[in-house]
Amino acid sequence: MRAGRPRRSDYEYVREATANIVCIVEPLTGRRLTYASGNRNGRAFTRALQRIARRNLGVKKIYLVMDKLSTHSLSSVTTTLGAKQAQRLWRRFEVHHIPKHASWLNVAEMEADLVSIECLGSSRVGHLRALKSRVAAWRARTEAEHPPIHWKFTVADARRAFRYDGIITARSEH
Repeated sequence: MRAGRPRRSDYEYVREATANIVCIVEPLTGRRLTYASGNRNGRAFTRALQRIARRNLGVKKIYLVMDKLSTHSLSSVTTTLGAKQAQRLWRRFEVHHIPKHASWLNVAEMEADLVSIECLGSSRVGHLRALKSRVAAWRARTEAEHPPIHWKFTVADARRAFRYDGIITARSEH
């Protein structure tokens, strides 16, 4: 500050903490298990798998499509639950990873966009408890209103988009 000059002030953003929104969606049914968590470590990933497994108790094989985040692995589940329980949980899933540069194929990415736009908007949420509450309310409303996802990207589209004729696919049995 100098004589003859107006007083100036500055704003500095202070980041308090971060949170993670776990996006779980069943595209063919429109059902969701999307929720907020404090982090995205191996323990959080294991809890997500347990939620999916509990919701699908009568299902023998659960098809899980996910990205290749380092915590999305059997070793994370083993570290959290121990070898025996981890194997029991992991066997319930048939895991398919999204190609490295194809996150736009991931239905969870679409879910994340919906949460961002419809639930959070441009606002910041100050506490994890408030974020969990907002996401839970959004999930309940969205699951009640939104129909199943009608995926329109075909194998022919993939071959054209990736310029690859050697893609061989087996039809899913469900």
